[in-house]
Amino acid sequence: MRRCIDVVVAAMTVLVCAPVLAAIAAALRHRQGPPTFFRQSRLGWEGRPFDLWKFRTMTDEQGPDGELLPDEQRLTPFGRWLRSTSLDELPELWNVLRGNMSLVGPRPLPVAYRERFSLTEERRMEIRPGLTGWAQINGRNTVDWDERLALDVWYVDHRSLWLDLRILVRTVGVVLSRQGVTAEGSATMPELRPAATGIPEIR
Repeated sequence: MRRCIDVVVAAMTVLVCAPVLAAIAAALRHRQGPPTFFRQSRLGWEGRPFDLWKFRTMTDEQGPDGELLPDEQRLTPFGRWLRSTSLDELPELWNVLRGNMSLVGPRPLPVAYRERFSLTEERRMEIRPGLTGWAQINGRNTVDWDERLALDVWYVDHRSLWLDLRILVRTVGVVLSRQGVTAEGSATMPELRPAATGIPEIR
């Protein structure tokens, strides 16, 4: 039943938002040039990787050393607005239709983060990741990683259609109020338990 609801709601949302999707794509093409979309490999159900799609909000500018510049320097004004309104997430509806994601669930994280989860935190991958989730309506990017992952595991243990409906309704308020879009002191979200080598950041 949950999968049927995901497909029906995602398909209807794509149809209703088609003019918005087209307008954003055209604006990005005009302001930033190609590519229009940002794609990154993320952890899915049972840890299976999949390509997550979002509207591109950053440039690929590099420093003299050939490394990408910090997020805050690559985030464009239009991209910042897209992130603040969460409109950059709309292409993820395609991931929902394909079965990579659900409407509600833990947010999908970069594949390289898997080795940084505790055994308990790995339980967040027992279900499909979601467009929104329990952590997103309880602080979003303003809570630290330990709390955020704990909220994800709590959702896995208490998952129900009623809870999903509650999360979807509250998500509307969070998005409209633009709460918790960025972590304090970061243009996006700090890296999870930084390792010696760099890995893709949450974008």
